[in-house]
Amino acid sequence: MQKTAFSSSDLPLHLGEKAKFDLWQDIHVAEIWSVEYAVSDKLPFEAVIEATSIGPLVLGQMSGTIKQATRKSRNIADDGNDSYLLLINKAGTELAGGQVGRDYSVGRGEAALVTASEPLTMFGADENVWMNVVVPRAVLTQAFPHIDNRLALKIDENNEALGLLRRYCQLLESGPVLTNPALLTHAGTTLVDLIGLATGAKGETAELAGLRGLRAARLQAVLASIADNYANPGISAQGVAHELKLSPRYVHDLLQETGISFSERVLELRLQKSYRMLQDRRSDGMRISEIAMICGFNDIAYFNRCFRRRFGGTPSSAR
Repeated sequence: MQKTAFSSSDLPLHLGEKAKFDLWQDIHVAEIWSVEYAVSDKLPFEAVIEATSIGPLVLGQMSGTIKQATRKSRNIADDGNDSYLLLINKAGTELAGGQVGRDYSVGRGEAALVTASEPLTMFGADENVWMNVVVPRAVLTQAFPHIDNRLALKIDENNEALGLLRRYCQLLESGPVLTNPALLTHAGTTLVDLIGLATGAKGETAELAGLRGLRAARLQAVLASIADNYANPGISAQGVAHELKLSPRYVHDLLQETGISFSERVLELRLQKSYRMLQDRRSDGMRISEIAMICGFNDIAYFNRCFRRRFGGTPSSAR
């Protein structure tokens, strides 16, 4: 475990604002990763990066007058960084940008998961503060194989797992340096687990981990049936139970152990499919009501309410 800091105040005092920023940018590319930054034209250049490594993970914070960050294909080719970043906004300003065909916007205390292996943009105000929890792709995808489905989705400030993650990061950053390998492994595993919970990616694999034998196999069959048929407006726990030769009560009991009910699981799958379709240019010729019906909704007003509650905006704004 290591703690480091990189500040613009450490650069030669005789340098002008532009020369200082250019040098800071060059050092950043050489020592950290390849990102193209732009600074405020209203305030003097100032930037401070703090980083704490937890095994292969890094807890980082950026503060100062950096107002734009861009990672293009050439930047990705330069350093080959293949990590995920949980971006958490710590200031009262808004951070917005785009990733993998989706736009994102996070206010104070909110977060979004992005990836360094695909082009990324971020825009802020004249002064910003944000933190990143950086996790290698291999680590996060091993824990959550479908994590890419959660990219660029806003995580609300009141998300309990996100709140616990912020406090845990603060504990690790402010406390003494960890040297015990077992503790470092434990801390890294906890961070990954909290990211999975905060993003909603902690799914079938984690749910099955607490079950054994026949119940685990039956739960897997129930989850697979729901995943295959959620877009069918007529899907029901009774229908799934009949298909698998189980009782409806048993199906509900299995799902209750995962913490997500039958109706909640079906609704989430439908909303995720609708979000992907709205973001997909191949669906541009379809009406929103058509997309809603394809995803299993037969009441457009209900779809609109659920979509706004889940994603913080209307289906039209997502498109």
